[in-house]
Amino acid sequence: MGEARRCATVTRTTKETDITVTIDLDGTGVTDIDTGVPFFDHMLDAFGRHGLFDLTVRAKGDIEIDAHHTVEDTGIVLGQAIDQALGDKRGIVRYGSIALPMDETLILAAIDLSGRGQAHLELEPPIELLGNFNTTLADEFFISLAANARMTLHVRQLAGKNSHHIIEAASKACARALKQAVAIDSRIAGQLPSTKESL
Repeated sequence: MGEARRCATVTRTTKETDITVTIDLDGTGVTDIDTGVPFFDHMLDAFGRHGLFDLTVRAKGDIEIDAHHTVEDTGIVLGQAIDQALGDKRGIVRYGSIALPMDETLILAAIDLSGRGQAHLELEPPIELLGNFNTTLADEFFISLAANARMTLHVRQLAGKNSHHIIEAASKACARALKQAVAIDSRIAGQLPSTKESL
């Protein structure tokens, strides 16, 4: 009999947003995304597909003001769903990293599923708007994601001139680093990958 799939569904409702996220960390990259912010949908679709996470996101927010609350709160809910799906983290690889190229852009992403949520970001998209998505919101998303998934996340732009490429590559790189980190290592037989025996 195979291992139980690592899935979670989280809903968060505030005066500003109503968001439900379902994730299967052991999926095949099937996504169904609707946030009302087309470029953000594109980011999340890339995240699910490149992480091989089955990912459903339904978000309704006050996008008539701007996309800030929708993007930030989706990061919160997705982070919480990842954390719940990981359970006690026994047997996971814990670390993941990649240098991901996308045309002229090169992004480094590194993740430690440490239990200590923090984000260290160096992204410099040269233009401010991609559709109705303000490019400064990429940082807000990754900060919320890292804090609520309780992971240490580094995302660094090593090269890049195209804002679309920079943010899309960052999403793909984060997903691929996370795919490595959540993978099960059969050699540690359900133990925690920590000398402290705690994550």
